[in-house]
Amino acid sequence: MAEVDLLVTSGDGPVECRIALMALVRAIESEARLRGCKAESAFGHRPDVHGAKSALVSLEGANAEGLAVEYCGTVKFIFKSPVRHGHKRQNWFVGVKRVNLAEAVPAAVSIEPSDVRFETLRAGGPGGQHQNTTDSAVRAVHLPTGIVVTARNERSQHRNKAIALRRLESMLRMLADRDLEMSKAELFVANKSLERGNEVKVFRL
Repeated sequence: MAEVDLLVTSGDGPVECRIALMALVRAIESEARLRGCKAESAFGHRPDVHGAKSALVSLEGANAEGLAVEYCGTVKFIFKSPVRHGHKRQNWFVGVKRVNLAEAVPAAVSIEPSDVRFETLRAGGPGGQHQNTTDSAVRAVHLPTGIVVTARNERSQHRNKAIALRRLESMLRMLADRDLEMSKAELFVANKSLERGNEVKVFRL
């Protein structure tokens, strides 16, 4: 079964780009459900009320590859700013690219058990009669950074906990060496590099 990880980023864009990012993540998750894929999202450092600057969306399923291809690139959102009334700009851009978590940053990451809070919740998502209806899904919160990841794909709470830790380690690994400009350029698409006029998708909110 195909597994694809997508980095979604607002670069150094304004708050409206974070709003667009959150809307895009919801759109990808919704599309994944329609195509019978599993989607789990993790958000970067301490999202505020308007959202996060970056997110990692993990897709799993036979149609994951095709879905990823459709969204990779620059996505344009058209809406009036809900936070700066009277602001004339209405076009906001978000970047999506595929990442290889195993090769993202070669730095090793160790997580102190005391830095992680685990929460259990009822699993959901695609699956029909085989859908997990027990409280086996796991949410992991990394207290020092505020990064939150969720794993609900497995029927075993123990396995979901292991998956959540793996995703958390991946997010931290990507953030581990911010001083390496090459890593920053590869993992967090700068707002200026988002290709305007060559959007793969356009949304109106």
